[in-house]
Amino acid sequence: MKTVFHAADSRGNAEHGWLKSRHTFSFAEYYNPQRMGFGVLRVINDDFVQGGMGFGRHPHRDMEIISIPLSGDLAHKDSMGNGSIIKNGDIQVMSAGTGVTHSEMNANPDQPVKFLQIWVLTRIDGVEPRYQQITIADQAKPNDFQQILSPNADDDGVWIHQDAWFSLANFDKDTSRRYDIKKPGNGVYVFVIKGEAKIGDQQLSERDGLGVWDTDGFELTATSDAQILLMDVPMDIAANTNQP
Repeated sequence: MKTVFHAADSRGNAEHGWLKSRHTFSFAEYYNPQRMGFGVLRVINDDFVQGGMGFGRHPHRDMEIISIPLSGDLAHKDSMGNGSIIKNGDIQVMSAGTGVTHSEMNANPDQPVKFLQIWVLTRIDGVEPRYQQITIADQAKPNDFQQILSPNADDDGVWIHQDAWFSLANFDKDTSRRYDIKKPGNGVYVFVIKGEAKIGDQQLSERDGLGVWDTDGFELTATSDAQILLMDVPMDIAANTNQP
């Protein structure tokens, strides 16, 4: 089993007054050649947006974009005609495909919104753009892995054009579960949203990340009450995207 550890305080830092963002991987003005992603997982941005502020309309193309609100309300509008509010307990995905524009704004004037924005390289370029939003809180599985994203429209959670599976683990302290990697050649990026956990000899604290690959699975133990996001993705970019 191979691993790579990214401490929370080693992430890129963006301060724009209305926006505070921490970048696990190279993004915008933060560039680290050792942090270009994890397999087809390209971006994990940990965003804090002040009340009434947000990202104005901007374009995307050929990327799978996933938003997971942690607190507050996030207002989404896009060129496909979608307009919605997403909040903690929801997950949103947008397959940008041939091209889409959208905006993400804090829906409340007097309180911040916190959310994770995650980009995954698509397996198929040039698809028709699509949008999906669901509530995942009602299907939460305490002390077990809850699948919230997959490549299959008929499975639990949202779906994307990539052989990727995301799961949430809401574990009480001392809960231990084995995670089995979904597909040969995939690895898992483990991101601790809150609390503390351990994989092998590696202790993880809030907002730490650990990439795990060259194995078929691993044991995850919560060393405090914890919420953990597991992103199971192909490691071979060339074989799993249309990129050279």
